Amino acid sequence: MEVPVLLPKVFNYPFTYSNDPKKIKNLNEGDIVIVPFGKKKEIGVVWDKINHTKKKFKLKKIEKKISNTGLNTKIIKFINWFSIYNIVPKGLILKMCLGNLKNFDIKKKKQILKTDIKTTNYILNKEQKNALEELISLGNKFNVSVLQGITGSGKTLVYFERINRVIKENKQALILIPEIFLTTQFKNRFKLFFGFEPAIWHSKISINKKKDIWISVAKNKIKIVLGARSALFLPFKKLGLIVVDEEHDSSYKQEDSVIYNARDMAISRASIENIPIHLITSIPSLETYRNIEIKKYRKTQLKNRFENFPLPKTKIINLDIKNLNKKFISDETINIVNSYLEKKNQILFFLNRRGYAPFLICKKCGYRHICPNCSIYLTYHKILEKIICHHCGYKNKTEKKCKDKSSLCEFSMYGPGVEKVFEELRNLFPQKVVKIFSSDYLNKKKQSENLIKEISEEKIDILVGTQMISKGFNFPKLNCIIVVDADFTGKGYDLRSTEKSIQLYNQLSGRAGRFSKDSIIVYQTINPKNEVLKNITENITENFYVNELKIRKQNNLPPYYRLISIIVSSEKKENSYQGAQEIKRKIEKLNNIQILGPVDSPIFKKKKMFRTRLLIRSESNIICQKPLAKILENLKISSKIKLTVDVDPINFT
Repeated sequence: MEVPVLLPKVFNYPFTYSNDPKKIKNLNEGDIVIVPFGKKKEIGVVWDKINHTKKKFKLKKIEKKISNTGLNTKIIKFINWFSIYNIVPKGLILKMCLGNLKNFDIKKKKQILKTDIKTTNYILNKEQKNALEELISLGNKFNVSVLQGITGSGKTLVYFERINRVIKENKQALILIPEIFLTTQFKNRFKLFFGFEPAIWHSKISINKKKDIWISVAKNKIKIVLGARSALFLPFKKLGLIVVDEEHDSSYKQEDSVIYNARDMAISRASIENIPIHLITSIPSLETYRNIEIKKYRKTQLKNRFENFPLPKTKIINLDIKNLNKKFISDETINIVNSYLEKKNQILFFLNRRGYAPFLICKKCGYRHICPNCSIYLTYHKILEKIICHHCGYKNKTEKKCKDKSSLCEFSMYGPGVEKVFEELRNLFPQKVVKIFSSDYLNKKKQSENLIKEISEEKIDILVGTQMISKGFNFPKLNCIIVVDADFTGKGYDLRSTEKSIQLYNQLSGRAGRFSKDSIIVYQTINPKNEVLKNITENITENFYVNELKIRKQNNLPPYYRLISIIVSSEKKENSYQGAQEIKRKIEKLNNIQILGPVDSPIFKKKKMFRTRLLIRSESNIICQKPLAKILENLKISSKIKLTVDVDPINFT
């Protein structure tokens, strides 16, 4: 008997093995098996179709079936679809699904979580109840609904109650969140509502814990999983609902290894499972907005903050560009901060730049530190006393001999990073506790949990944070936010820069005044008349969506057209460009597509590799991935180049 077995390796097809039904009985699609592969034994999954070949060879035998666990046919269908859409080998997706669970300990009968208690009785207000009933009325079959509500309106409670009804039907629910840093505070809110902790799934949890969760999910013993992108590949036995929180967040796009957008793939999985999916947001992505507009998605809205707390007041402070190198916090800002500190409120200074200074320039010879591996300037981190590349991790000291070789360079520092603002704040407010909230300082789970606890317990007066603090945190005494540098100039190579800015500052403003009638967000800027800033401060983001969609349509851009980015990388620039030209000649044979390039990527050198970009454009209703994948599979690619395919790119660096 011939059996197709997919291995969690870089293969886009299953291998054919033989099986003796007398030795291994009842072998079905989705069963997990042990098979010989080369000189080793590998774990694999019985797949749906045999990959026929004209080559004749002796079939190896399946050695063992791992009983009492496996993948269902729906997740196999999902992996097949994922592979076609994202042009990724099926084996790599299976590897994400199985993780490092090579030794399934089936005898271990540890039930991690109880899911039959609910201790806290939350009462939804009228608007929340109406939203909940709207979501329920759409039914239990596949539909995409968007729960849109201003920050602090209680969206989480609505979908918690929706999940509560799903698990009462003995079904499972998956909640996706954009950042693993959010899990600590989210877990506490979850426990208060449900009376038990969710199973948490992300890259930082231990292998043993992953194994327990994986098996318990496959057996429907765990009802609710809270996770980052990779939780989408768990083998739910009876999945009844998917929730994508902060659906607009660009962190749902995985940019390395297997490249995909977890929000879009969550919608695909919900479609294959034939279950509802709820996209949660305060300000939707442009694609979601468009799908609401054409009635592909249903929108349910919460227009008021919970208990009617008002949104923060806004104030624009025009910075004097002449003084920017002397100080980055204006006198007017200091007065506002002092008034809120006197009322025992917490303050957040927001700046989306890590380190101390993004530019170091020699006063004498004009030299700038550039990464030897990447085509970007190095950022100075004062705490480490080193210059660092945020792309490849290169570190070095700042010393360098000047051009005349007689002395060292004398560097001036331009532009603030969070460390510079932190230093300035400690000088301005010496009696206050000031802390940095940035990935550089929260690289361990314990550090993250401790800092969030200190903020919640009001042990910190002033925070200096990067983008990660804008995402879903709930700090009751945070009532004053200062945007140190409200810059909306964007970057010419990023078509989504304005959209990202609006989403970011909308989310950020939502961190303030969640439990207060007196809160403020201050925008320090050198361009106070900027149209985007006006839209944000006046809360008229609808204008942006209408205008942006017009521009996108006129220029044949998403969501009206699909883009597929192909990056050709090589250690030599000429090999990268030549490789891109050869690939372009091959894919020009495809119908209904336009090929732009080849051109240097904006970051044309990254991790010692030169990068050349091709951009494929097609109408959004055309799935050109399948014929494109066929051409790419048959290419005889030189070992000197590396090919990366990004379907629906978010970033264009």
